[in-house]
Amino acid sequence: MTDPIERNGLRPRFWERKPLARLNKTEWEALCDGCGKCCLNKLEDEDTGEVELTRVACRLLDDESCHCTQYPIRHQFVPDCIVLTPDNLDSHAYWMPRTCAYRLLWEGKPLYDWHPLISGDPESVHRAGVSVRGITVSEFETPEEDWEDHIIEEPI
Repeated sequence: MTDPIERNGLRPRFWERKPLARLNKTEWEALCDGCGKCCLNKLEDEDTGEVELTRVACRLLDDESCHCTQYPIRHQFVPDCIVLTPDNLDSHAYWMPRTCAYRLLWEGKPLYDWHPLISGDPESVHRAGVSVRGITVSEFETPEEDWEDHIIEEPI
C-alpha cells in the first residue's frame, strides 16, 4: 500500500527537505492543515502589535469543513483576503495562527503530529481540537464593535 502523500504526488516529508521558497504549488497548498483559523477575523493591538483570534469567521468559511467555500475566486468576494506565498511570508507570518504549518516552518519549527501530512488523515486536525469546526460566529451577524467579545485562545 502506498503512502497517502505519495498518492497525491508529494514526496514524504518534502517540507523537511526543501526550503519554503522552493516548494511547488501543490506542495505549498498541501501545507495547509485545514484548521480554518486563518479565516477568522483577527484583532491587532495598535500599541503592541499582538494579534488575537476571534470566533468571527469570514463570510466564506464553511464552519463544518473549515475550508473556504469560494477558494479559487475568494478575492471577488473578499478583496483583502491574503494570499500567503513564500514571497510574502515574512510580512504575513505573524498574522497566521501559531499552529499554522506555514508559520511553524517559517519559524524553523516542526509540524505537529496531528497535521494531516504527518497523520495521513485530514480529520486529525479536528480530532486534536485545533480547528474552528463548530465554534465560529458569522461576521454578518456580529457587529465589528462586538468582536472583542469573541476573542479566543488558540489551542496548543
